[in-house]
Amino acid sequence: MKVTFEFLPTLVFAVVILSWFVFAGIFIFRKKPPNAPDRKSDRGSIVGVALQGLSYAIVWSGRRQVFTPVISGNMVVEIATSALAILAAVGSVLLILGAVKSLGKEWSITARVVAGHKLATSGPYAYVRHPIYAGMLGMLLATGLAISHWRAIPIAVVVFFLGTIIRVRSEERLLRETFGRNFDDYARRVPAIVPGLY
Repeated sequence: MKVTFEFLPTLVFAVVILSWFVFAGIFIFRKKPPNAPDRKSDRGSIVGVALQGLSYAIVWSGRRQVFTPVISGNMVVEIATSALAILAAVGSVLLILGAVKSLGKEWSITARVVAGHKLATSGPYAYVRHPIYAGMLGMLLATGLAISHWRAIPIAVVVFFLGTIIRVRSEERLLRETFGRNFDDYARRVPAIVPGLY
């Protein structure tokens, strides 16, 4: 009896779309702490936000035929990319959920430091300095593997990293000004987004 995995692209699509709903829900329905006034902010990070948004537009618009594998013809590769997409989507949502919970009132779309700001170093922040961006990268890859033509994925990743580097530099400049040596020690110990890479 021959085992087929024709259901895999549909399963991957369903998991990734469900993960997107949860991803959006984390930010929309999170318990919002009282507004804390900005002590310092950097609007330059908006360029980074725009590039990250563009990277998502690339994976969503560079589509392949619906419910087909990203690379077909090799069952092992199809199974591996399907598993990677599912793990990336679910893992990213869990990572982002933990990060937003850890940040509380300090979470913001643009770079800022609020009154009473504390340097987050526990939870997901013990492993990467920017777990929300790591989770966003995971969602980008999962989406690409679920719906995009394979050529769109590397282009989207490059654009995402350009935007993320801008945002990281902007945020870390503020954190360095606020926390000084404590932040430098933390940055030496913990990678920015991807352990062993950046």
